Amino acid sequence: MIRFTTAGESHGEALLVILEGIPAGLAVNYKDIDLDLARRQKGYGRGKRMSIETDVIKILSGMRHLRTLGSPIAMSIANRDFQNWVNTMSPTSSESDDKLLLRPRPGHADLSGLIKYNVKDFRDILERASARETAARVAAGAVCKILLKEFDISIMSYTSQIGDVVADISSIKENKLLYDTEMSEVRCPDTVASKKMIELVDKARLQGDTLGGKVVVVVKDVPTGLGSHTQWDLKLDGRLAQSLISIQAVKAVEFGDGTKLAENFGSVSHDEIFYSNAKWFYRKTNRAGGIEGGMSNGEPIVVTCTMKAIPSLANPLHSVNLVTKETAKAEAVRSDICAVPAAGVVAEAAVAIELAKALKEKFGGDSLEDMKKNVNTYKERLKAL
Repeated sequence: MIRFTTAGESHGEALLVILEGIPAGLAVNYKDIDLDLARRQKGYGRGKRMSIETDVIKILSGMRHLRTLGSPIAMSIANRDFQNWVNTMSPTSSESDDKLLLRPRPGHADLSGLIKYNVKDFRDILERASARETAARVAAGAVCKILLKEFDISIMSYTSQIGDVVADISSIKENKLLYDTEMSEVRCPDTVASKKMIELVDKARLQGDTLGGKVVVVVKDVPTGLGSHTQWDLKLDGRLAQSLISIQAVKAVEFGDGTKLAENFGSVSHDEIFYSNAKWFYRKTNRAGGIEGGMSNGEPIVVTCTMKAIPSLANPLHSVNLVTKETAKAEAVRSDICAVPAAGVVAEAAVAIELAKALKEKFGGDSLEDMKKNVNTYKERLKAL
């Protein structure tokens, strides 16, 4: 089974990730991982932290001469900002002159975590709850992307909305979607909407406020039959939804037409099935987002994530002082104005990990060569249908 776990605090010495189950023999260039880490750090509206950090991966185990061994892959990402937080975040020293954080932020893990773990101030909570953790997930996802690419499966994402500015991609040619997205400061392929999004981020900054939005992940050439209808926890859309909703600040996940389907009759809610010798089984629409009955159906997987505005505001909301119990402004913690563009890169990683897991579950193989043979056998069977 492909699985991963992360460790590390936002201002600790490093982030760590262990990725298991990647078959032996996969060629992995660390520069491809660094590229996704860099993409995660970009985006108009990011905070001062991104001017400090330059995330690069250090591969500690599980590879030899740029190829996977089949054993767990351990990777680390150094936090350069740790040098400014040594006294506050030292794991071995009991001395600290750092002030207690006693005014929890609405919308964050601060208060619930403090109560659950019985700590004196919520720095113990915010350090791990921080979206800084997603850098480790992006590293794991980058390796999974490399595995999926071996089977011609491609993943991309774009920003479809920031605040009340909604992109229109209907006129954008498919072969330009990726390029136009990566050329935009907010990762939005609609140049008109992109400009308006930037202006809205500037407005939020001046007001000491933050912004949320939506990102869309598109996965092409996924083989039919990943996931299963036989148990609730094997359904591919359920597994993808869990992975995506666990991304910090993501509050909703939709496949295909998503919530729009609530207002439609069944006659215009589903994707009619057609057949031709050239295309095999195919659909002319993709309202289901590439997943039916918990399984991939051969169409592109399209999933939209809604991200709420970041709860760390320069102009904080009302809260309560945990000692005096008096009304007070929440702590003003350094943060982004808008992290929606970065959320798309994180969502790509979350999807890549789950698809790689589903791919290996179906086709097995301790080595990449064996896995490819199994996939080719499956494709040959499908030709006979």
